[in-house]
Amino acid sequence: MPRAAFCSTPIFESGAMKIGELAKATGTQTETIRYYEREQLLPAATRTESNYRVYDSSHVERLAFIRHCRCLDMTLDEIRVLLHFKDAPGENCGAVDALLQAHIGHVVSRIRELQALEVELRGLQEQCSPGHLAGDCGILGGLATAARQHNHMPPTQPREGHPPGVHSEIGSGTRQAAISKR
Repeated sequence: MPRAAFCSTPIFESGAMKIGELAKATGTQTETIRYYEREQLLPAATRTESNYRVYDSSHVERLAFIRHCRCLDMTLDEIRVLLHFKDAPGENCGAVDALLQAHIGHVVSRIRELQALEVELRGLQEQCSPGHLAGDCGILGGLATAARQHNHMPPTQPREGHPPGVHSEIGSGTRQAAISKR
């Protein structure tokens, strides 16, 4: 599902529902719901005598909160912290503000990376001369050259707050040069 559609799927509240109904009501895949349960982001559903999961409006509300946080590109660990404070309304929310400030920093960094990626892609596109054979394609040649020059090994130290491989540096030296110019 495209990110825009995922982030704008309406949430419907209703009474007791099975996992398929919860999935349909929230626009969330059933396996994702089960995963959130295993990760203890969603409380475990009660079970019927025939062992079906039964969800209620509190599950719909919590799943909507999680999904919205994911739309804001928050990691599950970040969401876990937010849910802790949501479940403990008497605690000081300074940590929530600090978490959001750090996340904004990640977003700003990601925007810079995406802008550099755009510069690199536009540079590749400028190498295109329509009507040539694929063997003479400037874009394919540029990609092949960049692939030989770039180290595709993941960084040894993950970025603070995001799992390894998320928002990793990809591209050629052209992109790296664009990042350093900013």
